[in-house]
Amino acid sequence: MIRLLLPHPALSATLLIVWLLLANSVTGGDLVLGAMVSLILPKVTAPFWPDRPRLRFGGALVAFLAVVLFDIVVANFHVARVILIRRDRDLRARWLVIPIELTTPEAITVLAATISLTPGTVSSDVSADGRALLVHALDVEDETTEIARIKRRYEARLLRIFA
Repeated sequence: MIRLLLPHPALSATLLIVWLLLANSVTGGDLVLGAMVSLILPKVTAPFWPDRPRLRFGGALVAFLAVVLFDIVVANFHVARVILIRRDRDLRARWLVIPIELTTPEAITVLAATISLTPGTVSSDVSADGRALLVHALDVEDETTEIARIKRRYEARLLRIFA
């Protein structure tokens, strides 16, 4: 019954929050209109999402977000130090090919976006078979260690979230 009313609960919640943020107020009318949009839009778009991914909200997601936020802060300081102190010729920029175990396009997109959000790295391509991600890193001492770090800190957590 709930699945019939809310085919995509996370999408409905997100739509309601975005509606209220765009309205810039929380009045009865805003809540009613936001609730209508957040209930109707997912029902209308449900046929376009036949294989929607299963997400686990909870501890795994909170831990992933905490790790990403921590890594963004630390990477900002690292990149600032690299840019301000190192000479160009001392940079150890590398292209990394990261083999991935994630299978859904949504999970691969989240991994690529997470890598790109972290200063000093940017995802540039996914292999045609979806089994590898090409990443450019600004300063990498050891490629194998950096690939293992990305897989351990991001991909392993995403595997639990998108299970």
